[in-house]
Amino acid sequence: MSRANSRKLWAAKLAGKPLPAPSTPPTPKAGKWELTLGSRFEGVVLGIDPSLRGTGLAVVEAKGGEWRLLFSQTLKHPVAMSFAECLGDIHREVDAAIARFAPSHVALEQTIYVQNSRTALVMGATRGAAISAAALRNLTIAEYPPARVKQAASGSGRASKEQVALQVKAVLHLEKVLPPDESDAAAVCLCHCLTHRL
Repeated sequence: MSRANSRKLWAAKLAGKPLPAPSTPPTPKAGKWELTLGSRFEGVVLGIDPSLRGTGLAVVEAKGGEWRLLFSQTLKHPVAMSFAECLGDIHREVDAAIARFAPSHVALEQTIYVQNSRTALVMGATRGAAISAAALRNLTIAEYPPARVKQAASGSGRASKEQVALQVKAVLHLEKVLPPDESDAAAVCLCHCLTHRL
C-alpha cells in the first residue's frame, strides 16, 4: 500500500467517514478499517517494546475491523536491580500477561541499529527474555521493522514517536496518550493486526 493511500484511509477512519471499497472483495463496512493483504487478523495480540530499564507491554484485541486496548504496562527497573534480575522480571511479567489475556500472537519491533556491542548485548538479552516467555507457550511470534510499524500505526514510515503515540491514542479511542514504551508496544500490536497474513 502506498503512503498516500495509507494516509487517506487513516484520515477517513479518524473522521468516521466510510472507507473506499477495495478493488477486491470483501468490501469493508462503513467506518471500519480493512486491508486485503490476506485473511484479516482477529484475536488478541501482545505487543512488546523490550528495554532493560523500561519494557513496554500492550495487549490489543482485534475484532470486526476495530481494535481495543485491553492492557498496557511499563516494566520499570531501577539501576539498583542487577542485569539478571531485570531479565528475570521481564520474562516473568510477559508470562503473566500471556496467562492473563491468552493472546494467540506476540509482536515485537525488530532491532535495526545499535550504537555499540554493549548495547547490542543488552538489547539481545532483553529481547530473549521476552521472546522466551512466548516461545515456551508455543505462541506465534512476529517481528516488524520500525518503519513498517510507524507506517501501519500512523500512515507514515517517518513519523516521530509523538505522532505515532497520538495516532495510537486516536485509533484505540483512549482518553490520553500512553506512556512512550506502552505506546510503542501498542503500535506494534496495531501493525500486526493490520498487516499479518493468516
